[in-house]
Amino acid sequence: MDIKESFLQYIRTEKRYSRHTVTSYKNDLDQFFTWLEESRPGAVAADVTHGDVRGWMVSLLEGGAATSTVHRKISALRTLFRYMRRHELISTDPVAGLKLPRKSKQLPVFVAEDALARLLDEFRFGDNFSGLRDRIVVEFLYLTGMRRSELINLRDTDVDLSAGQVRVTGKREKQRVIPLSAGFVRSLRSYIASRDGKGFSGGWFFVTDRGNKMYDKGVYNLVTRYLAMVTTIEKKSPHVLRHTFATHMLNRGADLNSIKELLGHASLSATQVYTHNTFEQLKKIYKQAHPRA
Repeated sequence: MDIKESFLQYIRTEKRYSRHTVTSYKNDLDQFFTWLEESRPGAVAADVTHGDVRGWMVSLLEGGAATSTVHRKISALRTLFRYMRRHELISTDPVAGLKLPRKSKQLPVFVAEDALARLLDEFRFGDNFSGLRDRIVVEFLYLTGMRRSELINLRDTDVDLSAGQVRVTGKREKQRVIPLSAGFVRSLRSYIASRDGKGFSGGWFFVTDRGNKMYDKGVYNLVTRYLAMVTTIEKKSPHVLRHTFATHMLNRGADLNSIKELLGHASLSATQVYTHNTFEQLKKIYKQAHPRA
């Protein structure tokens, strides 16, 4: 097994990175080593220099890659070379001291409260299984703030309707419990009755019209289609509903630590970005309402 494969196995089994993250790391590393082979034929991971990493970063930027993309790709390299140093495969880290391009501050995109209210209160999703499921998917993402992968991997045993809660398995297999409102529990009972009535009993909570486990693209297309009916924001995705959950909670007075726990963030710094959204809303209200603004 070469060093790249042993590293990927390490982050998959020992660090318990998500399947999506492992795939992302693999793609980034493949891209780097393809570039390295073209730049210095025959060079391997142990031969990589600071100049190689910097050269690849420059090529990415010149190729039009976003600074956030560059940061992610360099992070994959940094994690690989730290792994190699710990195993004494290299003596110096070629990423150490590398100056990355400054990230532009982009606030999380979210859907306005009135727009989501129109979708969930006025729009008819349909009384058949597909309509019930689509509505529950949108509502579940918005009411819990969970990630798309977390929603897809929900099993029947994770949803406790009698206790009014759902157990979510997040990144690195970390679990958290999110409460469910009484009204939403009633909606979930209707969905389950419709699903089970069709004979879909594979254990996955969300299934396709054929009874198979829901999949990434299916959930993405579903959410995008319904959000397009009520909002003109450019980005419409399941993750936007996660941003929307956090922003609306904060706007309604929830404290940051509680939102952090509900989102499953490892640190408070990841959650603090939503305070900027709230401040932008305050500025907007101030300009609209203050006579001297």
